[in-house]
Amino acid sequence: MASPKRCLEDMSAELDAMVVLLRDLVTCESPSEDRAALNRCAELLAAVGTRFLGREPERVLLDGITNLVWRPRGRGPLLLGHYDTVWPMGTLAELPFSVREGVARGPGVFDMKAGIVQMLYAARASTARDRVGMLLTGDEETGSLISRALVEEVAAESGAVLVGEPSADGGAVKVARKGVARFRVEVGGRAAHAGLEPELGVNATVELAHQVLALVPVARAELGTTVTPTVAASGSTVNTVPEAATLAVDVRAWSRAELDRVARYMEGLRAVLPRAEISVSGGVNRYPLEEAMSLDLLARVRAAAREMGVPEPETVRSGGGSDGNLTAAIGIPTLDGMGAVGGHPHARDEFVDITSMPMRTALLATTIDGLCAVE
Repeated sequence: MASPKRCLEDMSAELDAMVVLLRDLVTCESPSEDRAALNRCAELLAAVGTRFLGREPERVLLDGITNLVWRPRGRGPLLLGHYDTVWPMGTLAELPFSVREGVARGPGVFDMKAGIVQMLYAARASTARDRVGMLLTGDEETGSLISRALVEEVAAESGAVLVGEPSADGGAVKVARKGVARFRVEVGGRAAHAGLEPELGVNATVELAHQVLALVPVARAELGTTVTPTVAASGSTVNTVPEAATLAVDVRAWSRAELDRVARYMEGLRAVLPRAEISVSGGVNRYPLEEAMSLDLLARVRAAAREMGVPEPETVRSGGGSDGNLTAAIGIPTLDGMGAVGGHPHARDEFVDITSMPMRTALLATTIDGLCAVE
């Protein structure tokens, strides 16, 4: 295995080139909903990845979106990320890529194009490059509904998953992520004139209110389980008893058991008002990345930091989900937040501390080498 300190020196010498690649990726806009833009970015990444990993990717086309797969070999580690962003086409004209005083800005720079740059350079720097896998998907920001099966398939071929999503404040890695479930509640009532004969109606808004209030005790704050009514709609005109209403419910939990408990409750909803009807759709989107799935990898990352002579990363538990939830849920050791240091993902002022990119890249490369050396 190459000297970790030498790896850090080598990556420091590559910083200017890293920034050039970061510029190329950010200026190749790739909003989740624009298939043509996504595929342009995928082709750019395929060309760069072929050079860095020494082999061409599989281009897996799913619902018009190209996903790039370099499969891990011999149960090698998988570097996991996505190249789609939340920013619509044309955002670059308003928020151009810039680098000033060690800070890079631009749409998607932090989530997660700088992380992709680091993954590519780390794979190339690793002495186990031939075993390293990489998967870059194009629909993570919209819930990975299209790429989910592919993520699980490729992760199952690996021995561990290192997720290049942004780090938390100060470069902390994410050892746990909440699981996510989403539900849509539809209420059926009966319309009637609100002034002449409201008693003939079945008020869907009132039924919806009963359901919303009943959700409050389902949450368990002491366990970190949240059950949040979000978007609600009901009624048609101000003088009509509402005959229909809808409610969206966002559920987050640290454990699979808690997520399943709330899902069972939602699936068992029953109407309170006579003659009202309730239907529920949706379910678990991502099970949690539970901390137990990260601890061994965290130890290896911290050992790599010690070998490099840099501070060991802190840890956080994140309420948001990522594709790391999917890989942990199928039993593959997973550590998230191995990407760039910066802040404000999905905000107009998102940024990356480019001075940290060599260290983060060398840390990832040294971790990869350590994982492969013990197998």
